[in-house]
Amino acid sequence: MINYIQNLSNLEIIFLCIGFIGQGLFASRFIFQWIYSEKKGESVIPIIFWYLSIFGGIGLLTYAIFRKDPVIIIGQSFGIFIYLRNLILIYNKKK
Repeated sequence: MINYIQNLSNLEIIFLCIGFIGQGLFASRFIFQWIYSEKKGESVIPIIFWYLSIFGGIGLLTYAIFRKDPVIIIGQSFGIFIYLRNLILIYNKKK
């Protein structure tokens, strides 16, 4: 891993960090959902789940665009749209 990083340009290291941060945010949403559900005693999706999904997805999409990875680009693009739509539905219901 260290040899891999040593061979990267500064720009590649920046996007690698963006990718790791995006993945961390994206993965952490399940931890928040699990803790929230345990407190409620039932399976519930807290609003932070959707925000972590969006910001994690944006980080992963940014990394995928830099890497020119069409599989991740398409997957994250659709995902971000769905996460945003869920927030819109939640806020519309609260009105």
